[in-house]
Amino acid sequence: MEPSTGGTTSAARAAEVLLEFGRRSSALGVSEIARSTGISKAVTHRILTTFVECGLLLYEPSTRRYLLGPAAATLGARALDVSPLRRVARSALEDLQRATGETATVTGRLPGGRVYLDQVESTQEIKMTVELGRRFELYSGSSGRIILAYLSESEQEDVLSRQLTRLTGKTITDPAALRAVLQEARERGVCRSTGERQEGAASIAAPVFGADGTVVGSLSVCGPSYRMTDEAFDRYEDALVEAAQRVSRALGYRQVHAPVGEPV
Repeated sequence: MEPSTGGTTSAARAAEVLLEFGRRSSALGVSEIARSTGISKAVTHRILTTFVECGLLLYEPSTRRYLLGPAAATLGARALDVSPLRRVARSALEDLQRATGETATVTGRLPGGRVYLDQVESTQEIKMTVELGRRFELYSGSSGRIILAYLSESEQEDVLSRQLTRLTGKTITDPAALRAVLQEARERGVCRSTGERQEGAASIAAPVFGADGTVVGSLSVCGPSYRMTDEAFDRYEDALVEAAQRVSRALGYRQVHAPVGEPV
């Protein structure tokens, strides 16, 4: 039986409320969620109450705010365990970390965002690590921006038309400047970033494609910016692109990555 329009709408609203917690790193109140989602306070409160009852959320009476609960953590951990991208990327990450000496990561694409699925940390005393399972935007940092570079023009514009938050003094928030950076990333097949998402951090990323030819994520090498210089980027680029191609082939993608300067 096909679901009713009302049921579909209710499910979409509930999903939107829950996804809002993936976009934030703090507890949220009813009014804040209602403003962000455009859902009425009454409906938002009913959805939150239901999620608390099933363990997806926890309620803090002292602050009247909600945060992700143990059931959500279980779902998140399970999602990482069964991710095909995470599974096939593991050996490539290990090889990439050995080849560069820096932390290697794999990122998965989400609707309008991305999430780190796995990492192999650098063995150096001072190193970069990433937070697995947390949603990040696509416009800032090499791992997200290389994904954005290979999305359709309409998908890119959907991201660039939003209010872009400045995370550091180097974050690019001007849509015109970002379009130029995306064009360059697509032409090169890699994206570089220094201090744009996090002060003192730098990274280089390459896209990963699925069997249907669409971009599904990215691989990156990241480290402290004093080590991740332009010279280091140049040294790591070939190994990174090869690793990303390897993961793409494992996912069923058969087209060889376009040479530098040519679009896919």
